[in-house]
Amino acid sequence: MTLLIGTDEAGYGPNLGPLVVAASAWRVVDDDGDGADRLARAAAEIGAAARLGQPPWADSKQLYKPGGGLVAIERGVLAALAATAQGASHGIPSDGAALAAALGIDLPSIAAPAEWTLFEGMALPVAVPPRALALLAETVATTLPRLGVQLVAVACRILHPGAFNALLDAGLNKSDILSRTTLSLAAELRATAPGEPAVVWCDRHGGRKTYAALVGRHFAAPLVRTIVETPTSSTYAIDAASLRIEFTVGGEARVPVALASMTAKYVRELAMAAFNAHWGSLAPGLRPTAGYPLDARRWRGDAAAALDRCGIPPDTFWRRA
Repeated sequence: MTLLIGTDEAGYGPNLGPLVVAASAWRVVDDDGDGADRLARAAAEIGAAARLGQPPWADSKQLYKPGGGLVAIERGVLAALAATAQGASHGIPSDGAALAAALGIDLPSIAAPAEWTLFEGMALPVAVPPRALALLAETVATTLPRLGVQLVAVACRILHPGAFNALLDAGLNKSDILSRTTLSLAAELRATAPGEPAVVWCDRHGGRKTYAALVGRHFAAPLVRTIVETPTSSTYAIDAASLRIEFTVGGEARVPVALASMTAKYVRELAMAAFNAHWGSLAPGLRPTAGYPLDARRWRGDAAAALDRCGIPPDTFWRRA
């Protein structure tokens, strides 16, 4: 078997709301390829069997458009979670707290802002009929093993503005923070099958081109071999651990990265729904925001009176980079 791990993020650019990094880990039977084709065939078969009109896992930017609803992203993420070992025991998450638990988010350690209680109490699913979701989850769970595929885990890490700004103050830059969070999560998932060959697929982190030192640090490898470093792809090997790590532009076409992309986007959208609900209750009529810079500045001006009343330091709600 080969372990395939994909990672991606949501919320790298905004000033408001969390940075969310997610990963998915899959085991596939050994074949002559890298496993990507086998996973693509499995996703296509699941999509056809469930009559979705498309595979259940694709780049979140293709599946989600502002105002278009969360149906496609939610069904793919929650059905995938139900197909993991933990999901088979606990089923589809019924609220935000259960979702956080299924994704391995350590709630006491993330320095969550006040609105996070609304996230934890949010009833799920929010957009997909439960019966349709259960049927898709069953299709995923029965199809993957037949095709030589196991979905090992879907995991997530969250950096709220206060934690993000603290890392900036500690001397990291924005790209450092993303790389550190991503590779730490990937290393945790790689440890689930330490004796197997593994491939980690990551999207490029900002404009960063070189990752060898970061890879060595997070995977505790004294020797990292650089295979290629170009403007579109940076690939490394840790030969002693049978591990290859790729940072590519457009990596969301691979199923593990696509599911990670969807998971990060889903958690981020739920977090922003909680954010807007919280501040809307404190400032009636306040227009919601997705948190990106231009509208974030508008929101900060509109919410100024409520922010002053609450006495919240800017660093706890406003990401500086």
